[in-house]
Amino acid sequence: MKTEDISQLIFKLKDKGLTVAFAESCTAGSLAAAISEATGTTDVFLGSMVTYSAHAKNKVLGVKNESLKLYSAESQQVTNEMVLGLHKLLHADVCVAVTGLYGAGGSENPEKPVGTVFVSIFFKEKVEEYRVIFKGDARKMREQTIDFIFSKLEETAERHFQHA
Repeated sequence: MKTEDISQLIFKLKDKGLTVAFAESCTAGSLAAAISEATGTTDVFLGSMVTYSAHAKNKVLGVKNESLKLYSAESQQVTNEMVLGLHKLLHADVCVAVTGLYGAGGSENPEKPVGTVFVSIFFKEKVEEYRVIFKGDARKMREQTIDFIFSKLEETAERHFQHA
């Protein structure tokens, strides 16, 4: 998503008085970097927690060790716990958490190949869950993830504004 498009999203969120925050794992701060280049970010963006390791997910966001062991750090369950922990910490109106596999190893298996990404968006006391698979090298998958998240944020904002 282009910086101008992110700026438009920022203005829409600002018009409604909404704030946004991120809990990033596989994107490693790239969401924060992308949103910081947009116009108007200061009024909307509260921050981003980069919790790359399972340890950081547990200590910073309160993800349960049992969930990490049972589901793995790259799972929808853990992503949901990340987004709820982020909301508890920063109280943003819109919270986004992302985890995924950009390289071999980790929790990779036939049902969860490299490129699998989990996204949770917390808004209006509900969590929207997404599981997508991207192709390419880590950089390309990261770019696709960022575009995907900002497009989902746009859709979430549009739904909210239609019902406002």
